[in-house]
Amino acid sequence: MNKYDVRKYDRFLDGSVTLGTWLSIGSPVVVDLAAQFPFDWLLLDLEHGSAPEAQLPELLRTIGGREPCAIVRVPDLQAATIARVLDWGADGIMLPHVTSARQAAECVAAMRYPPMGHRGYSTTVRTYRYGLEPPVDPRDVKPLFLAQIEDVAGVRHAHEIAAVDGVDILFVGPGDLKLALAHQPAGDKLGFEEALEQVARAAEVHGKQAGILLRNRDDFANFVSMGYRCMAVDSDLAILRKGYQDMITWYKQLNDEKV
Repeated sequence: MNKYDVRKYDRFLDGSVTLGTWLSIGSPVVVDLAAQFPFDWLLLDLEHGSAPEAQLPELLRTIGGREPCAIVRVPDLQAATIARVLDWGADGIMLPHVTSARQAAECVAAMRYPPMGHRGYSTTVRTYRYGLEPPVDPRDVKPLFLAQIEDVAGVRHAHEIAAVDGVDILFVGPGDLKLALAHQPAGDKLGFEEALEQVARAAEVHGKQAGILLRNRDDFANFVSMGYRCMAVDSDLAILRKGYQDMITWYKQLNDEKV
């Protein structure tokens, strides 16, 4: 059965907490290892990741047919890039720095076929098994869309963005959002916690989900209590970095004990 006949990512939309992680290194081995585990989703990063776009089909093939959904963060709102990523087999798109309903609607249009959008249609692309499993009705092809909120304008317009048909998840990028909040014009008082609450509330009001990237696992329960359900915990780079740091710390301590 074609993956678009039964949306395997309905788990994102029923209020369940879903677990994902960031894959930025671009190594098929690392992607293959991560896909062995029962993550709900894996994020392949074309914005800040190390892999070029040309390597993405190999990474998507590595995930294909396994439990996790493959979400690709594209660098920006380029319809041709979005179409290629979906043709190659991505289950969904994350678009960074979404600040308006118009921007969100343009991304939805790039992801969907006419009459709901303007994505070019081919039955022979990889996502349809090169023509072996074309969709029964192209209008039913509705890939997952994670609109990333990481600017003050995105927070301010969160309700309008969440109201766009085709936006499934408002996903907070905490690093960029904290940086943006730290450089607000004089007189603006929006704080990080307040911003998170506004995004979660906007998602709830419009029947969408809220998501966030966690660097500190101790924050998990707090964010879930705020209404966040689409949770990414750490990245391949951060996990490796910590592993190497722990190894060096252990080694230095071992040598200090010998002195």
